Amino acid sequence: MAETALHLTEGTFDQELARHAGLLLVDFWAEWCAPCKAIAPVLEEVVKESGGTLTLAKVNVDDNPGLAGRYGIRSIPTILFVKGGKVLDQVIGAVPKSQLQKKLEALA
Repeated sequence: MAETALHLTEGTFDQELARHAGLLLVDFWAEWCAPCKAIAPVLEEVVKESGGTLTLAKVNVDDNPGLAGRYGIRSIPTILFVKGGKVLDQVIGAVPKSQLQKKLEALA
């Protein structure tokens, strides 16, 4: 797991989203989820390559079921693309890096 990622909880989620003006990748994941573990390094790489324009945030759905419910997360991993506190898009599943980059280009 990325040491630079924000680890969000039900108590910190709204405050952290409000603090970040740029694009956030919010990864809804769980410790037992193999696809979540598979996409984690890809997300870290995309954020690192962004040159500071992206921030990675992680939400453990087992520890924060209220957030999963609030955003209708039914399958993990789900990555929400959030800017200005609003969800602009999402990706469900362990998708290839190229698919994440296409979404990011479309949102730029």
